[in-house]
Amino acid sequence: MEEGSKENPACDQENCDEIVTKEQDAPTDIVCDEIKGLDANRYATKKTVAQGMLDIALLTSNASQLKYVLQVGPKHEFYTLLVVLISISIVLQVISAVVAVVLSFIFNINHQPDQRKAELLNNISLIFKVFSITINIIISIFYSMQIDTDALLLSQT
Repeated sequence: MEEGSKENPACDQENCDEIVTKEQDAPTDIVCDEIKGLDANRYATKKTVAQGMLDIALLTSNASQLKYVLQVGPKHEFYTLLVVLISISIVLQVISAVVAVVLSFIFNINHQPDQRKAELLNNISLIFKVFSITINIIISIFYSMQIDTDALLLSQT
């Protein structure tokens, strides 16, 4: 790494960003000690945070849909179906979140014995997410059908 600093003696904190943009294909340790370049851990962390925000948004949406369906009650054309589907979706999301927490706190992917277990848990979490998304697509179909019906009835009166 010191060799990189010798190759670029003008590399200080102010011009590190400029060097990165000019020498993008160069290894970061050669360009400058202060330049981090693409940090896989940072990327993974940002991706995980973004995914968590989307999971929270989906869970919030499901809670809002469940509240609406329960408020309308059995008058809703698809009341039972929506209550069951939304409940299943929420349960799958909670299980997926628990699996993610277990994955992050218990397993160290830097240890070889934990890698296989972590990969298995990650795949299980992915399966729960795929089922949850599929159920939410079905929910949105039946949920929007009721909203369309309500709008039609309001326009006729």
